[in-house]
Amino acid sequence: MSKPFDVKIGINPISWSNDDLPWLGGDTPLEVALSEGKAIGYRGFELGNKFPREPAALRAVLAQHGLELVSGWYSGELARRSVQDEIAAVGAHLELLADNGAKVMVYGEVADSIQGSPVPLYKRPRFFRDEQWKAYAERLTAFARHTLAHGVRLAYHHHMGAYVEAPADVDKLMGLVGDEVGLLFDSGHMTFAGGDAAAMLAKHVARVCHVHCKDVRPQVIELARNRNWSFLDAVINGAFTVPGDGSVDFAALIGLLRDHGYCGWLVVEAEQDPAVAPSYAYAEMGYRHLRGLVDRARARVAT
Repeated sequence: MSKPFDVKIGINPISWSNDDLPWLGGDTPLEVALSEGKAIGYRGFELGNKFPREPAALRAVLAQHGLELVSGWYSGELARRSVQDEIAAVGAHLELLADNGAKVMVYGEVADSIQGSPVPLYKRPRFFRDEQWKAYAERLTAFARHTLAHGVRLAYHHHMGAYVEAPADVDKLMGLVGDEVGLLFDSGHMTFAGGDAAAMLAKHVARVCHVHCKDVRPQVIELARNRNWSFLDAVINGAFTVPGDGSVDFAALIGLLRDHGYCGWLVVEAEQDPAVAPSYAYAEMGYRHLRGLVDRARARVAT
């Protein structure tokens, strides 16, 4: 019997306006992003800084466009603070997600992160000792147990400029955390960090509970490394793009997810300057590329 392959294609509003660089698309109303995303065919949106943060208000905004809430980024600091403090900090955000039907929460570790700082990526934070990794994993597992009790699974986002960036970091963390912790697999960040996206997905697919579909421009990544750019410098210069416009083999990734019976969201997320990469055109390009791959994968499952 074939495994299920129940996936939905969503998008992050970063294609229209950027949270880390508010001047990129800052004048684009949320209404434009939602209406255009719906017209393209997306079923849901992740949160961005222009969404209301009260559960009923958020539900009303999404309902106007017939869209679902996919998830929402949470800036965690478990590398520095206690589980109890993190639980207190996440309360309103967790409620917002749970009340609007999101099944996963994007966890990004921002303690000591340089992802928003004007410093070279090699200056990112690191855990150097096994006991640091172990303590962090224990806190993360306990925190994930709390979110799961509210119906929302923690999806850990490996991210440039943070403690967990490189393939070896992902391997280490996944080997230490409990099953409560899911992995958000980001094809763009994994490739930028020097990993083979397909090989890493194959290794950790059983833990993947959320997928960010981000393509990369290798020549820009090479410049970023050679010239010691910051993460945001790399973004501004076009390191990332939508699926089908870069070097990532999304056919291989979708095939792996299909073979494992992945059920969840595929989220187009590509930080770009909308003045250079027009929002609608690129959001549509990413959707069409993924839609075609998913439809072919489903057809193979059916046969």
